[in-house]
Amino acid sequence: MKLALSIGYWGAGPPEGAAELVKLAERLGFDSVWTAEAYGSDALTPLAWWGSGTERIKLGTGIMQMAARTPTAAAMAAMTMDHLSGGRFVMGLGVSGPQVVEGWYGRPYAKPLAFSREYIEIVRQVISREAPVTHDGAHFQLPLSDGTGLGKPLKSTIHPLRTDLPIYLAAEGPKNVALAAELCDGWLPFWFSPKSDDFYRQALAAGFEKAGKDGAGFEVMCPVPVVIDDDLERAADRIRPMLALYVGGMGAKGANFHFEVLARVGWESVCERVQDLYLGGDKGGAEAAIPVDMVSDVALIGSRERIRDDLARWEETVVTTIAVSGPPTLLETMAELVG
Repeated sequence: MKLALSIGYWGAGPPEGAAELVKLAERLGFDSVWTAEAYGSDALTPLAWWGSGTERIKLGTGIMQMAARTPTAAAMAAMTMDHLSGGRFVMGLGVSGPQVVEGWYGRPYAKPLAFSREYIEIVRQVISREAPVTHDGAHFQLPLSDGTGLGKPLKSTIHPLRTDLPIYLAAEGPKNVALAAELCDGWLPFWFSPKSDDFYRQALAAGFEKAGKDGAGFEVMCPVPVVIDDDLERAADRIRPMLALYVGGMGAKGANFHFEVLARVGWESVCERVQDLYLGGDKGGAEAAIPVDMVSDVALIGSRERIRDDLARWEETVVTTIAVSGPPTLLETMAELVG
C-alpha cells in the first residue's frame, strides 16, 4: 500500500503551509500529491507551484474537470506539467456532476460515458503525437465541422516527454469504473469502502476484458479521511459534516452519485434520511443522522491501534494508494503505520 497527500481544492483562499506539507510528504516517502478543482481554485496552478519545490514525488490532479477545458487544452497542460516536473505528472480527469457542469461551466451534462470516452481518446491522440489530431464524434469535432471551414488538423508543437503519460479517471458508478479500466492507467474512487471491493473488482474486470488487458500495473488512488482520536464518536464527528454534504447536498434527489455509492454499501435508508434533512435545511440533523459505523466504512477513525488494525482491510482491496489529508503529525503517523 502506497501513501499520497491530498491537498484538494481551496476554501476561501490558499491553505496555509501547503508547500511545506508537500515537501514533508516527499521526505516521508509518500508516492504522490494531489490537487483538485470544482468552482474555485484550479488544480494545475497550485500543483505546479508547490511541486516546483520537490524532486521525486508524483504530481497528480484529482481531478481536472473535463468541462473546464477542451481535451486538447487538457492535453497541452498535461504535457507542459510533465516536462516541467521531469516526468512526474499524473493526469487525473473527472466529468463531475450536472450541478457543476451546467451551473458553473455552462456545458450540457449529457451522456457522460460517451463524453468521457471521446475526451480521453483525443487526449491520447495529442500526447501520442503520431499525426495531426482529428476526431468526428457526437461531442467533439476536430476540425470543427460547422465552423468557417478554415480549421485544419494540427499536431502539438511540443514533443511529449512521455507518450505513455498516465491518465486516471474519477468514477463512482460501475459503468464509469469499467471505462476507467478500459481506457486509463488508473481509477480515482470516492467514498470507497472495503465492503464494496467485490463490486468494484467486477466493474474493473469488465473494463480490462473489453480492452483485452490483464490490469497489471493499474493504479487505484483512493482518498481516505483519517482522524486519530481515542474517542471514536468524536473522531466520527470530524467526518460527519463532509459525509452529510456529499450524501445530502451534492446533487438533487435521484442525481447524486455519492448517495448511490454509500447506498450500495448498505446505508440507503440512512442516506435517504440524511438527504431529506440536508435538503430541508437541517444540516446539523443530517450530520447527527450518520452512525459511527457508516463513517468507519469509508474512513480510518479512532485510536492509532484501531487504525493500524483497520488498515489490513484496505490492503486486501483493489486500492493501491491511500490519499490522506491533515497536519504534519498525521502524515508522520500514517507513514509509520503503512510503512
